[in-house]
Amino acid sequence: MLKPGDTLPDVTLEGSDGRAVKVRDLLGDRALVLYFYPKDDTPGCTAEACSFRDSYQDFTDAGADVVGVSADGRDSHARFVERHRLPFRLFTDASGAARKAFGVKPSLLGLIPGRVTFVIDKTGVVRHAFDSQIRATAHVTEALRIVRELQK
Repeated sequence: MLKPGDTLPDVTLEGSDGRAVKVRDLLGDRALVLYFYPKDDTPGCTAEACSFRDSYQDFTDAGADVVGVSADGRDSHARFVERHRLPFRLFTDASGAARKAFGVKPSLLGLIPGRVTFVIDKTGVVRHAFDSQIRATAHVTEALRIVRELQK
């Protein structure tokens, strides 16, 4: 798994419009909180997404964008975003290439995709990686703490 100090890998995701988006192109003058999650509308993933939603303004104020990534398709993402009023973008990694490039391993006997959050600074350097399948909402607390530290 990528760790602090590693450089953002050159990977591409599918955006909500079906177009390919390079993860590097999501960087700009803000940090990027990129979180991999197992599946739309499952209890843990919903709790995590809603926790990111509820703290979204805090992330924005601290100078970061938030994006979620799973293997789910555009239609599933669109329903998930609408149902839970998510203010951030979700991307599709159907092939698992991004998961592999970031080193996100399956968990729970290899049956469930891993849940990992990365904080990446605006230069493309990983500043934090948090891996916990069980503590879904702790991803938000950890990421926000690091984003605020980057702002100092």
